[in-house]
Amino acid sequence: MAYEFAGKRLEKVAVVGSGQIGPDIALHFAKALSGFGVQVVVVDVSEAALQAGFARTCKKIDKGTETAAWKPAQAEAMKAVLTFTSDYAQIAGAGLVVEAATEDEGLKGRIFGQVEALVASDAILLSNSSHLEPERIFAALQHQQRTAVAHYFFPAERNPVVEIVSSPATDPALTAWLLRFYEALGKVPIPVQSRYGYAADPIFEGIFQAACLCVQEGLGTVKEVDFAAREALGMTVGPFTAMNLTGGNPITEHGLDLMQQRFATPQWPTPWYQAPRLLKELLAKHGAAGKWEVCGRGETAELPEAQKVKVIDALRGAYLGLCFGILDTGILTLGDYELCLEMALDLTGPCKLANRLGLSQALALVERYAAGHPTLQVPHTLRALAAAGESVQVPLLTQHDVAVAGGAVRVVAIRRPKVLNALDHGTYQQLEAALAAALADPQVVGLVLTGAGNKAFVSGADIKALGRVKSPAEGYALSRLGQDTCRSFEQAGKPVVAALNGLAFGGGFELALACHARVAVAGVRTLVGLPEVNLGIIPGAGGTQRLPRLIGVDKALPLLRTGAPLASEQALALGIVRSLHPADQLLDAAVELVAQAAAGQVQLPHLGQQAQAGDVSLPQTDIGHRSRAVDAILCEVVTQGLGLPLDAALEAECRAFERICALQDMQIGVQNFAATGGKLPAPFVHA
Repeated sequence: MAYEFAGKRLEKVAVVGSGQIGPDIALHFAKALSGFGVQVVVVDVSEAALQAGFARTCKKIDKGTETAAWKPAQAEAMKAVLTFTSDYAQIAGAGLVVEAATEDEGLKGRIFGQVEALVASDAILLSNSSHLEPERIFAALQHQQRTAVAHYFFPAERNPVVEIVSSPATDPALTAWLLRFYEALGKVPIPVQSRYGYAADPIFEGIFQAACLCVQEGLGTVKEVDFAAREALGMTVGPFTAMNLTGGNPITEHGLDLMQQRFATPQWPTPWYQAPRLLKELLAKHGAAGKWEVCGRGETAELPEAQKVKVIDALRGAYLGLCFGILDTGILTLGDYELCLEMALDLTGPCKLANRLGLSQALALVERYAAGHPTLQVPHTLRALAAAGESVQVPLLTQHDVAVAGGAVRVVAIRRPKVLNALDHGTYQQLEAALAAALADPQVVGLVLTGAGNKAFVSGADIKALGRVKSPAEGYALSRLGQDTCRSFEQAGKPVVAALNGLAFGGGFELALACHARVAVAGVRTLVGLPEVNLGIIPGAGGTQRLPRLIGVDKALPLLRTGAPLASEQALALGIVRSLHPADQLLDAAVELVAQAAAGQVQLPHLGQQAQAGDVSLPQTDIGHRSRAVDAILCEVVTQGLGLPLDAALEAECRAFERICALQDMQIGVQNFAATGGKLPAPFVHA
């Protein structure tokens, strides 16, 4: 058995190193690829490390079974594909090898010298380095075009981010393949140009250095500064706690000192980065096993308010200065960086923090910190943004063009992985802007709309926005927001195809229904659905009108009244999607369909404005626990809308949504979802 993806076939994956992170990388591969029978081999020269790594991996697999993260059969399959061995010869036949050894340039080079002799010339060789440039790691290899860094974050099997760092010798096609491959495996890959430390570790280690300096300068104890950092930067755990969890003291000392050397330029001869005295003293006294004294579970360490403000200002000034300084280098995009730091390090992104503070205040914090720490540069990117006086717009979409006969198809992907690509006000705005830009570009013949990742096209609309609705008028405005964006796509003068790469629920399904056609991934158990009635509301972005027009009221109304989801094959049978495809072929199929429609080779039917003639009979449907008051309004707007032109029908839906927002059941449903995540049925009162 094998995993085939975008032209490459993997029968075996190898991980070199059974220390801190190697077994976790292997666990991620086993979880993602065991269903395809792909063998995952972990190699190490230390039998003790192999035994410890295997035991820890099995314990995590068993824990996943206990918490229902996976079924017992999957757990057994994961264990079955794993091999921990000291026999390097077992790497032979691996199509992908990830080295996860100690952060030592010479050692990594020697490992890859062995590996290159064991695998085929087209095998992909990756280093899980956290700092070293790929051109240094792979300098002695014959086939450097098939090499790159894949930097995982702790814990590797669960942390979604992987930095993909290419060297000048890396084949661009390999970089593109790695980005798609890791996304297909459920990761959030971040492309970064080669530079020592890449994009995230200078921030992880830089925040730690700033926290140490706060302690050294008498602003608080380790425990107090660690606790204050959580408020300063939105961290789940403070920087000293994070260092304890990752065992990162030795590598951080080495990394910070090397950053000072390798970041030096004629304009910045002595960069701010430097291993702090506090860290060196801990390592000298306790070695690599040294731990910082931090708060235990549930413990607090509050500072006096004036002192806390000084710590928070210092940490924010350093953090914003370092982050925007990385953006100055151009090694990655603003949108990628914001996503990387929020998801990999679990803290507030620099743009979000700068917007919240106000750009002028953010710049002032950096300037004040730099005045006390003159080796910190004030980044020109932040100066320019503050001078412009507007908030920073963080991209929530990715876009690229695919060349086709007669021009190009623009692929627009919604990328909000933390909320499974859910739609909010900013996403609607950026979708409108992306559509307008594509329509204005004479080279673009049409669009493909999809979602980033392998789980969701769009999981729905913003539930938080719904919770903020305080009046029927606000409900109408919220419905109109989604309506207008969907109508813009529906009325686009160029073909628009939705490529459903995963779940399309609620507002996501409504957005897909507004596109001219839909294609989807095969074999998805829960692909589309309009579950709004479970929340005590109705679809508000066109779902009550477009779904009945598309598949008929007799099939649509039971789905609308019960919120029942449909699998890929069911959506195909009902005519909701046009075709099903393997995940790695979905975008290609969508692009081809757009190109054919643009060339007049196929017709993509529009719903049109016309009313539906004749009487509408409502099929018998058991709505279970759901609100009868909501159901009555839903049935009314469906039957009323079918007798109206589409624009009038959509307005009727907005007005119906307005009425829904006056019901008690709407408040009950939304509050129940906020409290239980929809796991428990809402106690509707039918009023």
